[in-house]
Amino acid sequence: MLWLPVLAIGFTVLQVLVLRVVDPPFSTVMALRQIEAWTGGEDDFVLYHQWRDLDRIAPSLAVSVIAAEDQNFARHRGFDLEAIERARAHNARGRSTRGASTISQQTAKNLFLWSGRSWVRKGLEAWYTVLIELLWPKTRILEVYLNVAEFGDGIYGAQAAARAHFGKDAAQLSRAQSARLAAVLPSPRRYNAAHPGPYVQRRAQWIERNARQIGGEAYLDTLR
Repeated sequence: MLWLPVLAIGFTVLQVLVLRVVDPPFSTVMALRQIEAWTGGEDDFVLYHQWRDLDRIAPSLAVSVIAAEDQNFARHRGFDLEAIERARAHNARGRSTRGASTISQQTAKNLFLWSGRSWVRKGLEAWYTVLIELLWPKTRILEVYLNVAEFGDGIYGAQAAARAHFGKDAAQLSRAQSARLAAVLPSPRRYNAAHPGPYVQRRAQWIERNARQIGGEAYLDTLR
């Protein structure tokens, strides 16, 4: 039975290699949300997703999600140990829970896996994170993330989010609109980028400041 783990490893490596050059038509998280709607009787549910290459997405959105989710994206190799330590210290104080998932980890989870906190899922997430960091350039990781991230219930990817929330293409997003989209990422089914409440407005302003501090759109040059 030793061939089973070897086969599993080979399959995952092949998956990641193929998706380095082939744009995934959907993610596991999308598929699970659609199944949830079918089995839950959500007859009016519609899943929105349309792929856009990175050069057809506003650079301000790419910078905004990095500023919001993973400011060390260009430097780490999949796991931000500094952020993990800060999150551990914050959570130990017990006032709230803070995560430390990088964009690479979130891409691995959204594309290949499912939501949840089980050790099996976290272990698979770590494995896929290592693979995509080894086999994909940073620009590809960011491109896939921007196309599979959830920006609202049934709204996946930058193009669907730009159309649904602002009635425009992803390439036409302003810096303020990009910051608002990035601001809803922690809880995209709870918050709305088109009609932001006080929390989203405050977070979007913080994201805009952070985007400027990391160098703005010039930051993307460090990924190439």
